[in-house]
Amino acid sequence: MEKGKGVAMGRKWAVDFTDNSTASSSRDIPDPPGFFRTSADQDDSTVSRQKKDAEANWKSQKAWEVAQAPFKNLLMMGFMMWMAGSTVHLFSIGITFSALWQPLSALQGVGKVFAPYKDSKVDLLAPKLLFIALNLGGLALGVWKLNTLGLLPTHASDWVSSLPPAQVQSLNPLACTMS
Repeated sequence: MEKGKGVAMGRKWAVDFTDNSTASSSRDIPDPPGFFRTSADQDDSTVSRQKKDAEANWKSQKAWEVAQAPFKNLLMMGFMMWMAGSTVHLFSIGITFSALWQPLSALQGVGKVFAPYKDSKVDLLAPKLLFIALNLGGLALGVWKLNTLGLLPTHASDWVSSLPPAQVQSLNPLACTMS
């Protein structure tokens, strides 16, 4: 079959791109920088192993990115709490409860967050621990803000209503004896 002619294998528009020419002009051109010819005897198992290793490396990098994401949220939430001030009003309470809710919901879904990156070659323990630690830090930031707003019962005066009433001791003049 001649070069560039259609292949008559039942397809009307198929073209055979194999180079059967004996001219050495195409062999004299050097390969561009970064191009490596693969040998024909390289087996598919090496290529598939390299692809699996590259995919495992990609999954590991993405897992670390996901694990570090709560840090950005922590900084943003801290700035918003600072902007809300230390007085109790609707905005500061809303920001504070948002700061408590986001880490709680993230901690409940740790398995779902890291499910796409689960692989036998990828160790997810360290990214999960970092994710949990950063979310616990966000939770601590929310509890701290509740304390600065005075919404946590941390003083003795906060528990006065649960104390029994004080017993009044009467000073009976007859009960007192002078020595």
